[in-house]
Amino acid sequence: MKMAESHGLTAQGRKRWSLPQRQETDQNKLGSRCLDGESDRTLTVPFRGQISGGLQPGKKVIVVGVVDPRPDRFYIALTCGRGTSREPPPNVALELCVRFKDRQVLRRACMSGSWGEVERTVPFFPFIKDQPFKIEIHCEQSRFRVFVDGQKLFDFHHRVLPLRDIDTLWIKGSINITKLA
Repeated sequence: MKMAESHGLTAQGRKRWSLPQRQETDQNKLGSRCLDGESDRTLTVPFRGQISGGLQPGKKVIVVGVVDPRPDRFYIALTCGRGTSREPPPNVALELCVRFKDRQVLRRACMSGSWGEVERTVPFFPFIKDQPFKIEIHCEQSRFRVFVDGQKLFDFHHRVLPLRDIDTLWIKGSINITKLA
């Protein structure tokens, strides 16, 4: 199975993301108000929000949520720019796809519109239906280091540079978001 199977393809063979078009609001922007831990706001999936100032070594993205009772899969992506509701930006620094049926955690990058090889090896499958989770994506000098519930899940070496251009977080699929930081 390919990760792009839940996405449509454009005429150029690039992946098309199905994300409803909506205006940028404080509710779906990952910015300083969200980083302060404000938790009374409803975060809806699909989600697309800005990472203030882009990424740099020492910065991290935290996604706290709950897996749906009947999960299929979910995606988290770090991109350079917002793209459109139908077309992702040409540079995706990290696309993380969690598939429940075969208990896979897949990841890959897209550079100038070309998707790289899928990495799939993980020491354990950390997601359980109807249960909360916390994903931390730490940006380091040469890689992303990803933790789930405090346990290291994988490293993913940077393919897209400069890091400050990675400025958008996308989330979609079988989860509910309770907090972003």
